[in-house]
Amino acid sequence: MSDAVLAGADAAVLESLPLPDHFPAAVVRKEDVDIFRSMEDKDVRKSLFVDRVPMPELAPDEALIAVMASSINYNTVWTAMFEPVPTFQFLRQMGRSGGWEARHDLPYHIVGSDACGVIVRTGSSVRRWKVGDHVVISPAYVDEQDPDTHRDGMLGEGQKAWGFETNFGGLAHYAVVRASQLMPKPAALSWEEAAVNPLCASTAYRMLVSERGARMKQGDVVLVWGASGGLGAYAVQLVLGGGGIPVGVVNSAEKARVLKTLGCEAVINRTDIDEGDPTLLQRPEGWKKMGKAIRAAVGEDPHIVFEHVGQKTFAASVFLARRGGTVITCGSSTGYEHLYDNRYLWMRLKRIIGSHGANLHEQWEVNRLLALGHVVPTLSRTYPLDDVAAAARSVQTNQHIGKVGVLCLAPAPGLGVTDPGARARIDDRRLHAFRR
Repeated sequence: MSDAVLAGADAAVLESLPLPDHFPAAVVRKEDVDIFRSMEDKDVRKSLFVDRVPMPELAPDEALIAVMASSINYNTVWTAMFEPVPTFQFLRQMGRSGGWEARHDLPYHIVGSDACGVIVRTGSSVRRWKVGDHVVISPAYVDEQDPDTHRDGMLGEGQKAWGFETNFGGLAHYAVVRASQLMPKPAALSWEEAAVNPLCASTAYRMLVSERGARMKQGDVVLVWGASGGLGAYAVQLVLGGGGIPVGVVNSAEKARVLKTLGCEAVINRTDIDEGDPTLLQRPEGWKKMGKAIRAAVGEDPHIVFEHVGQKTFAASVFLARRGGTVITCGSSTGYEHLYDNRYLWMRLKRIIGSHGANLHEQWEVNRLLALGHVVPTLSRTYPLDDVAAAARSVQTNQHIGKVGVLCLAPAPGLGVTDPGARARIDDRRLHAFRR
């Protein structure tokens, strides 16, 4: 089957071939949950392995994807660190639901919340997709029978992050997804370029553009923490594309250069602000220094602060947003407990909005922007699946910029482009801005 996928076999051939009994996948093991208990450095290379796992059964509303490429998200790092809780707790909760959900409760967890590949099987109730389709995967795993899902896919109580709160994720040769996660692969992009986008690009879209987020408008100044990272770099592009003014915060001259290649002129190197004291931005004198730097760059305070760093920046974010401004937050990579001076919130009429992932409509909207070349992948480096632990370690230790891709079935980078003409219309400097 894998050879046929790589050869570009048509649907009839793929449907006629048997599926493999086992396949390679990146996993963490339940037996290793306590290995970091006495360690300060929870090195994910000690807990993340490539193993051969059994092929799971397919539910009627699911598709089996031959995964050509995937990527590393920070939730894979959390899974491999067994923090903030071991993800086997999520799998156990799924198993208690019974039925098809029981398959997920296993002594190993196949991780990965991004993927791009080819459909090789569909369940009996899948209507809009067929074997042979090239697809990318939305990481939002929703319960279509929950009434709140029909208000907003992210509100349903059963909503989960695929490959983090579910099993059978994307860092593998094969992955199991619901039909409600499928989107067409942008034809101008290679497998690995298409694979790195769904989770981060859609999260940034919901935060900034969606009516459920900050509702950015033309001319808005948007402060983006970690602006060259997997999430922030998509935010910068969406701000520019929507007529806003991004102010990107980075920690090196190299990252500043990358942002300027994307068109972000206002870039602040935070090492110029903290001058070797990483705690300065957690104190009022640091907030004021950052505010002065922002005004020097664009002449005014931010309408929106794009917040995902958490504990180390949240107090600064609340301070830095202008009167009546918005802090939009989707995560807390440096810690979940946020302390801030509430006077700057209530007396200056600011808002804090929580945002999580993106619903399928938002996913499709940003996928269209990627297909048009209005937003480009932030891929910086690609690893083979056998080196997935090293790839995750690079993200864990913040040695990367943009997104880190992982080749699964694809034998080499650069494959999978099915519309060279569309690719030629994309500015090559932007398309390769993050490549090292």
